[in-house]
Amino acid sequence: MGADFTSFISNKVAVAPGDVSCEDLAIQDANLKEEMWREIDVIVNLAATTRFDERYDISLNINTFGAKYVLDFAKKCSHIKTLVQVSTAYVSGERIGLLLEEPYHVGATLLGLDIEEEKRLLHQKLDQLHAVAATDDSIKLAMKDLGIQRARKYGWPNVYVFTKALGEMILLQSNDDIPLVIIRPTIITSTYKEPFPGWIEGFRTLDSVIAAYGKGRLTHMPCDTETILDLIPADMVVNAIITAMVAHANQHSVDTMIYGVGSSMKNPPKITLIANLAYRYFTKHPIINGEGNPIIVSKPKPLSSMASFRRYIAMHYLLPLKVLELTNIAFCQRFRGTYMKLRKKFDSLMRYIDIYLPYLFFKGIYDDINTEKLWAAAREGGVETDVFYFDPKVIDWEDYLMNTHFSGVVKYALR
Repeated sequence: MGADFTSFISNKVAVAPGDVSCEDLAIQDANLKEEMWREIDVIVNLAATTRFDERYDISLNINTFGAKYVLDFAKKCSHIKTLVQVSTAYVSGERIGLLLEEPYHVGATLLGLDIEEEKRLLHQKLDQLHAVAATDDSIKLAMKDLGIQRARKYGWPNVYVFTKALGEMILLQSNDDIPLVIIRPTIITSTYKEPFPGWIEGFRTLDSVIAAYGKGRLTHMPCDTETILDLIPADMVVNAIITAMVAHANQHSVDTMIYGVGSSMKNPPKITLIANLAYRYFTKHPIINGEGNPIIVSKPKPLSSMASFRRYIAMHYLLPLKVLELTNIAFCQRFRGTYMKLRKKFDSLMRYIDIYLPYLFFKGIYDDINTEKLWAAAREGGVETDVFYFDPKVIDWEDYLMNTHFSGVVKYALR
């Protein structure tokens, strides 16, 4: 589209820098704020940090209190019709069975979660670290560890889904009469069709595993072979957001609606299918290493229990490391550099496994009846569903993964 497209966009889109972790979204220009409060009728909050091991302070400020600041901003908009919060299906935590499109309220957990107490505890920990003049690296690690500890204390596997759940709770507690729509996508993958098949930016949950396997760094993986990896292409998520936004902006209802956007209910891909297809793809299209040679992958070997995983780790990592450690001592630290390098790689691997383990044994199925009704209403209402498509039943997983997603990961995420 070239220059015409640029001209069209510049007439339709105005960009205003801001920060969701600040009051009034850190917009300093008073005239701009007044104009936004007069003109805005729909807000879609996509801002998030999605790292599973993010610092607790960063994750809480963006994913939790950021949602609150967006809501506060929406309340100042005189013509607001709806606020769309893009969350994640995994705010459910590590539950099993059919997981409904239902809200999570403050205090809903058995241990009586208190969001303000989390904020107080966070600042207390930061004050303690600053009092002892902790290094930036020490503070970073302490904040990451605190996030994981607090998430797991209340039943969430990582700080990302924990703080997104807290964000939902704040919105449900404080939205007053602001119409609220919550979109909960599952594992987002590369685009199905638009703007072109296979487009992806950065690594997502599944893609870091795919990349590690394609590079020959991952041969064994602890997982339940019956586990469903609930995948959904990014453009389908965007289409669901747009359709829900328009539908609710025209309804004038103050009821909160939650939409699960995923595939586990209607078209579930098993983890074994994805693993076998990855083997076929990287055997046919190997990644080329730094020396210009193709990386040969072996067929992925699932370790179906934690006991078998621990045995594998002990034999292939811990035992060789112990031998090297003793050899290093015997030879007066001659191999210290090699030992420390391998130890660091092992610790990194174990942290990586620890982060993703809950999803490799996940036994939940996400209900999407509200999303199904939205799709049906859009179709009946004359929406061009060939343009705003988000029905996962149309996806042929073998074709999509082999001909679109894997190549997209290699081309756009590994470039």
